[in-house]
Amino acid sequence: MTQTLLKPLDQRFIQSGISWQHFKLIEQGFSDSPGIKLFYYKGEVEILAVSQEHEFFSRTICTLLAIYCAENEIEFAPTGSFTQEQEGVVSAQADESYFIGRRISPKSPPDLCIEIVFTSGNVRKLERYQVLGVAEVWFWEDGVLAMYRLVSDSYEKISSSVVLPGLDINLLCRCLLMASSVEGMREFRRGISG
Repeated sequence: MTQTLLKPLDQRFIQSGISWQHFKLIEQGFSDSPGIKLFYYKGEVEILAVSQEHEFFSRTICTLLAIYCAENEIEFAPTGSFTQEQEGVVSAQADESYFIGRRISPKSPPDLCIEIVFTSGNVRKLERYQVLGVAEVWFWEDGVLAMYRLVSDSYEKISSSVVLPGLDINLLCRCLLMASSVEGMREFRRGISG
């Protein structure tokens, strides 16, 4: 059985004309606020308060990708929504981020960032990730994963992951939509094992 996706009430605020220094002050003000994500790009600040449903899909994707990597003996480092920055230009917090096939490297970007889209996270965010140099970005929206790969200086839409080759994206999406998380994990494990 699958579940019906209702758009949850993530709350989003955007303000333009903000300096990097002002953004850093705003960031300090939200430092003890769980569930708040901050983004900055070229003078625009986005503040996002995420819903439980948003977090559910984020954590479930993380769980399924951990199963996939473990079953396929792929070394990975899930780094969640850590802040990625290029000082003065961009600051982003993906819903999930990963170093694939290598350990965490503070001096290089993650290989994969995932955005859950309810009210925020459309392809405009690709510009931010491009500046940061993230190799692959996925957007989960309305039960579908749209995937993009950084090629030279821009992102191209792809139909299968380059950083996780062999991952059945349709299986992943189907399992994410199952009404039971446990059944979704079982189905995913069966699908990647067979």
